[in-house]
Amino acid sequence: MSVIRQRGTVTPTSAPTAPRLVLAAPQRLGVLDGGWWPRSWDPVAELPGLILALTERHGRIRHIMLNIHAWDSRFRRLAVGPDVVRLGWFDTLDPAVLVATTGGDLQVDLLIVPPSTAAAAAERAMAAAADPANVRRAPDILAAIRMPPAPAATTRADPCAVWDNEGGGDGVAARGRDSRADARRG
Repeated sequence: MSVIRQRGTVTPTSAPTAPRLVLAAPQRLGVLDGGWWPRSWDPVAELPGLILALTERHGRIRHIMLNIHAWDSRFRRLAVGPDVVRLGWFDTLDPAVLVATTGGDLQVDLLIVPPSTAAAAAERAMAAAADPANVRRAPDILAAIRMPPAPAATTRADPCAVWDNEGGGDGVAARGRDSRADARRG
């Protein structure tokens, strides 16, 4: 993407793309305000569309905070429409989080789903981030979508035996069971 730099402000020369974004209801109760799945780690290509979408929902965006190591380039200001948005690059900010501040000092925290994430997993992650009941932080949501689902049980194991094998029993429960009842269940 080509850019024009004027006095330290980056102005994208192409139209912004529609962001892959899921936002929580305005009166959120969750940890995050939604999830965003950029197509690349190029901030000039990705941020304008996101900023326009956030502006439509929350009003003017005046500041964006990002992790310094996650993105391909860094600059201090980005022209989006009639506004100039300040960008802050932080070593300590989690790469899975974007923090936007509005003109009214509202903070909008978004999960950033890495661009290389599979579509189904990315959609699950964005939905989880926008869920008002969500209590997980951004890195935990990403870790959960990367974990393969547990395989379904193919046999009907005796729950007491499993519990005993995992240290839950002291052997008394096993000695007190009627083995004929166990045989009828199996």
